[in-house]
Amino acid sequence: MDASDGASDLKRQATAISDGIAGMHREHYGRGADRTRTLIHQDVVMTRLEDCFTTVEKKMITEGAFVQVRETRTMFQDWMRPSFTKIVEDATGRRVAAFFSQVTHDPDMALEVFLLGAGFSSGDDASRVDRASGRHRVP
Repeated sequence: MDASDGASDLKRQATAISDGIAGMHREHYGRGADRTRTLIHQDVVMTRLEDCFTTVEKKMITEGAFVQVRETRTMFQDWMRPSFTKIVEDATGRRVAAFFSQVTHDPDMALEVFLLGAGFSSGDDASRVDRASGRHRVP
């Protein structure tokens, strides 16, 4: 594979991850971010979602309740960890070793960060990931 094939593959992976994560946000928040971009570098995947807050969340932030918005978003991300992890694993063919999520209101942005582990071998697939906890099962 030459460098252009590798770059094309990374772009395809990044697009799949952006589309999948943005879709999960749209499905569960009722709207998606205005801009979503995923960067993949070595063992790190970072998805940035800009202008991601709902109308209600924006009002809460204006009224000084950003801490509550962040707590709710963090709880949601914890619940959705298995689904977000699956999106990244399916796109990259690699296990997600760790997942981090954070939001800020100035600027209005969310970051989803995934640390990648090894790829899946022929007899090994994502079924070894316990989707309820997001943790990998040891055979």
